Amino acid sequence: MLPKGSHAAEVRVSHGLSSFGDLKYAADFRSFDYVNPEAPRGGSFSAQIVQTFGNQAFDTFDTLNAYVFRGNGAAGMNLAFDTLMVRALDEPDALYGLVARAVEISPDGLTYRFFLRPQAHFHDGTRLTAKDAAFSLSILKEKGHPTISQVIRDMVEASAENDETLVVRFAAGRSRDLPLVVAQLPIFSAAYFNTRDFEEPTLTAPLGSGPYRVGRMEIGRFIEHERVPNYWAADLPVTLGQNNFDRIRYEYFRDRQVAFEAFKGGAFTYRQEYTSRIWANGYDFPAVREGRVKRDTLPDLSPPNIQAWYFNTRREAFRDPRIREAIGLCFDFPWTNRSAMFGAYTRTSSYFEKTDQMASGPPSAEELALLEPLREKLPASFVKDVFGEPFTLPTADGTGQDRTLLARAVALLKEAGCTREGGTIRLPGGKPLEFEFLDNDSLWEPITQPFIKNLGLIGIKASQRIVDASQYQARIRDFDFDVASRAMGADPTPGPEIREAFGARSAGIPGSNNLAGIGEPAIDALLDRIAGAASRAELTIACRALDRVLRAGRYWIPMWYSPNYKLAVWDVFGHPDTPPKYALGTPGLWWFDADKAKRIGRN
Repeated sequence: MLPKGSHAAEVRVSHGLSSFGDLKYAADFRSFDYVNPEAPRGGSFSAQIVQTFGNQAFDTFDTLNAYVFRGNGAAGMNLAFDTLMVRALDEPDALYGLVARAVEISPDGLTYRFFLRPQAHFHDGTRLTAKDAAFSLSILKEKGHPTISQVIRDMVEASAENDETLVVRFAAGRSRDLPLVVAQLPIFSAAYFNTRDFEEPTLTAPLGSGPYRVGRMEIGRFIEHERVPNYWAADLPVTLGQNNFDRIRYEYFRDRQVAFEAFKGGAFTYRQEYTSRIWANGYDFPAVREGRVKRDTLPDLSPPNIQAWYFNTRREAFRDPRIREAIGLCFDFPWTNRSAMFGAYTRTSSYFEKTDQMASGPPSAEELALLEPLREKLPASFVKDVFGEPFTLPTADGTGQDRTLLARAVALLKEAGCTREGGTIRLPGGKPLEFEFLDNDSLWEPITQPFIKNLGLIGIKASQRIVDASQYQARIRDFDFDVASRAMGADPTPGPEIREAFGARSAGIPGSNNLAGIGEPAIDALLDRIAGAASRAELTIACRALDRVLRAGRYWIPMWYSPNYKLAVWDVFGHPDTPPKYALGTPGLWWFDADKAKRIGRN
């Protein structure tokens, strides 16, 4: 049945959205296939914060607003806020209605009407209306964190037609997936912020409508989120079988080894292991031997995070891609993987690793159709790699000091106009070529220090600075670094978010994800192609073309990824047998198993 006032011949009405219109679940679906609809509720889940968004830091928090530039946002604040629609984790990009029961799309795709559920309400019992949704989208565009505000800049306006109808208008030429981004943004209470500064850091929990509300907390140590017992959406198809824990607690640590010792002692119950040394040698302690702590390895079928050292090309030293390539040749991944990471990782080579969007071989005819018109916009040094085999750093010989690659690095520096005086490489202007790796954990030392030693062998003076997570976050926000590592999330359907990572417009905006400072017209043109692709086939071709140009630019030194999730848990949980294809689903899909907890004395 169409919402009142809609016209079947003129508009499209749907219970969901996806990039290319394909939806797995029908309008009357009962629950997602990957959940346990009968999952029990109760108990608690506790973990260390290992992933961040917005203004969050890994080691502390000082505000409960994670959606603005100022402050360090607390972990888990997304649990407090509902969104218009939510992601299906077994589809590459599909969304289904949460606060919005349906959406009406104008023929030109520039006006979306979201029809809100009348039963939606905030935690204080007040009704959640279209006015709240319109306020939220508007304030996020005006004052939200740059990783949000820059992505939604082509949202022209959001307004309330009535209590149950939100109208969102987009600019002509908007990216294909911008409506999907908008539909997943948090909804705040307009009345609550009527007397409060949205950008001001605060430790007063803002009014939300989501499945959890903020409970106990201690700055720098932990924050707890308590399940809302009368959560208005608990039995909707998009939430059934989820949000099962009574409490979700995030622990903060300034040192990874200290965090591991805390886990061993039972201070928290869930750990996703990212340190290969600990995974290989650290799990021989009493709780493991007694079966109270279990280890599990699950396949990770989603596109891996793109982890790399990124050059800050705003710095004079890194403006020439030959210098960037020379530096990258000094990193011996096979030796590092074997000696420091127990052979657990696979080297990354593409910005679209492990997907159909990854470039390989010479460009296809379809890729050439996109690339040829851009030939004149490409820097001359890019052309060979863009129109031939995509650039990949050669594999080192695994000795730790591959003399062939070090010699190639010296030759590249000479080609770039650098000179050597004694043991020092000097840039064309005469300044020494020296730079700093910025890190936030001593864990990086066994990886970075051998790299630095190799750089020294060819006359490049590099150093490593390890700062606390808050200082690291601040310096990254302000682009105050030479070379920094970052793991950027990958999406199976790239959309407007990659403009913010690689587009010229974001290069000068503090807090954006364009760490490298990329600003190439050809790249911007391909980003537009990706954002506007009309089919998945077009998207794939455009991504392959972009991959070639980005790799030709030598903006990074690619790191590695693991093909599996490595989990260590105190044996108190139940979970679906197989995680959904595009996410692990913790803690949302898991539940507390009281019988297991009783057996190990953690009930």
